Amino acid sequence: MSLQMIPTINNSSLIQPGFSLLKFNGQVFLFGQKGWPKRSCPTGVFLLDFKKNDLKLRPASFSKNSCYLPPLRYPALCTIKSSTEAEKCQYIIHGGKNPNNELSDKLYIMSIASRTSKKFTFRCIEKELVGEIPEARYGHTVDVVYSLGKKMIVVVGGRSYMALGQRTTENWNRVIDCMPHIFLVDPEYGCCTSYILPELQSGFSFHLSLARNDTIYIIGGHSIENNNRPPNLYKIKVDLPIGSPAVNCCVLSGGISVSSAIVTQMNEKEFVIVGGYHSDNQKRMVCNTINLEDNKIEIVEREAPEWAPDIKHSKIWFGSDMGNGAILFGIPGDNRQLHLDANYFYILRCQEVGENEQDSEQVAQVCSQSSTEDAGDSTPFEDSEEFSFSFDSISYIDTHNDEDDDESEGYWITCSKSCDVDINTWVPFYSTELNKPAMIFCSNGDGHWVHAQCMELSENMLIHLSQVNVKYFCNEHVTFIRGLQTPKEKLPVEKQPMKALRRRTPMKIATPMKKSFIRKLFE
Repeated sequence: MSLQMIPTINNSSLIQPGFSLLKFNGQVFLFGQKGWPKRSCPTGVFLLDFKKNDLKLRPASFSKNSCYLPPLRYPALCTIKSSTEAEKCQYIIHGGKNPNNELSDKLYIMSIASRTSKKFTFRCIEKELVGEIPEARYGHTVDVVYSLGKKMIVVVGGRSYMALGQRTTENWNRVIDCMPHIFLVDPEYGCCTSYILPELQSGFSFHLSLARNDTIYIIGGHSIENNNRPPNLYKIKVDLPIGSPAVNCCVLSGGISVSSAIVTQMNEKEFVIVGGYHSDNQKRMVCNTINLEDNKIEIVEREAPEWAPDIKHSKIWFGSDMGNGAILFGIPGDNRQLHLDANYFYILRCQEVGENEQDSEQVAQVCSQSSTEDAGDSTPFEDSEEFSFSFDSISYIDTHNDEDDDESEGYWITCSKSCDVDINTWVPFYSTELNKPAMIFCSNGDGHWVHAQCMELSENMLIHLSQVNVKYFCNEHVTFIRGLQTPKEKLPVEKQPMKALRRRTPMKIATPMKKSFIRKLFE
């Protein structure tokens, strides 16, 4: 196992705890960055482009027939086999947190629509669910099982917010374990069915799951109700005969106590577990090998890499599987120093370069909650991570320019006479902001940038203006522009006084028409 630090990452602040990595056609993509993405990447999916020792994030696009996919953090995802060669690799994405800290209960299916060189176009479809739909959650797992020529999506574990009727001001954002039910979702029709298994007595989240044919193995996990990490090892078998599915569960020995770990697949039968936590204040520095042989599972400890001192002394770490035995994970930087990056990132390779170069078809599918457990909701050492905002430089993303020019200084301007934005005191005002104040372009003259908050724009108006093709004028220029666009005021037609009209016009009411005319004059 070898460990390599990534010295330079363009737009590194997009990689935050809770992110996921997707692999399409040998390329790795980032999904689920913290905060709403920029207009150049409206769905928040980025290609991880490695050049020498540098990593650049390049935004991907979506086809016109795709649905909107928010940048979800802590979702559950896995691959699904497709019957058509054109959609050989598809990802199922379920649940997670959106940038407004709301939980999702939606299920998306994501695939490649087209690609040219390094420009990828994705297609995303939201699957409509009916029946016993799993409640909105995060920190859970989703897998696909195959039995008798049929397939079924399986949702296990996770945590959710306390019910609205039970919330108070003090516990409004409190999370609880989801009920330990097993949900089966038909990938074709979206029909959902829940199963209560006596072996699963308490809820758990941020566990690991491995799916092989018609069997799922559940490893570890964290129970927020009891605040413990029991050495869980469950074997869930799903039979799909004609009619109703049959779900059975048994408890196995040889489990390990771990949560928020990362699992990567080495070959068809071998997996490696890296990272995670033993307890609230102890990272898990050991690694394990998982062997799947026939219907048996074996978990043994293996030699860990030589961890860097920064990794050893860090309270938290987070990451995701890159595929082919490689893992991308990060640790927080020293936030006390203003200009340091928010996080440092490493690549851990569990096998030597050149080993297993040819990618074999992976029969078993992997689904791990590889990001760190949700900060602020469970463990103390994650408190500073979820709701912290760093001041590291982040440049505008240009899909047409290979050179990344740092334009971060443009954020810290005096946009108007009343502007009070200060790099040392600025705090996020909109949920649409990543690390810097939201700005909007004023079209007066040659144009200039102003802060949306200084212009007293509501968040809904800011989002609306970013989506429509209209010119915007700041508070200092909007009056001038209105004066140019308003036509000159025309004087009203002078009307003669009624008394003079009476003296000059004899009142002869010979016809009904003249009666109506006079009536109108007096109205």
